[in-house]
Amino acid sequence: MVDANRPLSATYTYQGERRTLDDFLTRTKTNGFLVLRGQKIVHERYTDANRNTRFQSWSMAKSFTSAALGVALREGHIRSLDEPVTKYLPELRKSGYNNVSIRHLLWMSSGTDWDEREDVPRMQIAANQGQSLTRMAARQQPDWTPGSQFEYNSMNSYVLARVITEATGTPYHRYVEKKIWQPAGMAGAAQISSDGKGESLGYCCFQATDRDYARFGLLYLRQGKAHGKQVVPASWVKSSTSPSGVNPKYGLHWWLGGERDFMAAGFGGQYIYVSPEHDVVIVKSTTSTGAHDQEEVLAAFRAVAAKVS
Repeated sequence: MVDANRPLSATYTYQGERRTLDDFLTRTKTNGFLVLRGQKIVHERYTDANRNTRFQSWSMAKSFTSAALGVALREGHIRSLDEPVTKYLPELRKSGYNNVSIRHLLWMSSGTDWDEREDVPRMQIAANQGQSLTRMAARQQPDWTPGSQFEYNSMNSYVLARVITEATGTPYHRYVEKKIWQPAGMAGAAQISSDGKGESLGYCCFQATDRDYARFGLLYLRQGKAHGKQVVPASWVKSSTSPSGVNPKYGLHWWLGGERDFMAAGFGGQYIYVSPEHDVVIVKSTTSTGAHDQEEVLAAFRAVAAKVS
């Protein structure tokens, strides 16, 4: 990426009101904002941070987990997305994951009894106290038929990371570093959090700079290619960024904008936005924990993408 910074102003309409990019970034307590067109940085700004600051990914990590799963599928470690999770994690046979496939996990359609707002904090506490999240997964009960509807569930992504570890014989964090991080040309080392037993979380908690997050977005903008190498299968990129069977706004651990654009999204306002139409990647990072309206985020990002094109 070539560093070519320039001032950037943009306006967008949301709920009938004309709004500015500067106001949006201030209201959402943005600490890092980077715009990439092609392979060139056209705008980069930081508040109480700099280009070397490592930002918490939160749930943007789920999109990295999806990428790693796609590589494991290509390499033959996993034969089909319709394989049962318990093929790789037999300890989940007595849980709500017993009749769940890998595809169901990717779709966020496992059918286990889950409340994201209440259960994710419990996951974090368990991990911080040295507990295994696999034991927590083994206690999950079935609630509805897998594959019949959408329910966002971070435990699904943790289980996916465990599947990757068991299928490849390589710890998740090392597999991601070897198969995604290094081939994509990330400048910094991968920092991926784990639970109390050393199992990578998969659903959250990468730490990386905005520039490295942008490199991941660029990888998907280029249909999985980086530096002349097919890092992630192009077919996987297409599948991941197409509507799943249960939610038109969600693919395989990627959020879909509906205009061929898509993004990785994390708690508090972390985003990697990709617009193939405009050949643009946008990264937004924050240390805030406030909620944001994803439709307004899309409106702002689309205005920026159009402005720099």
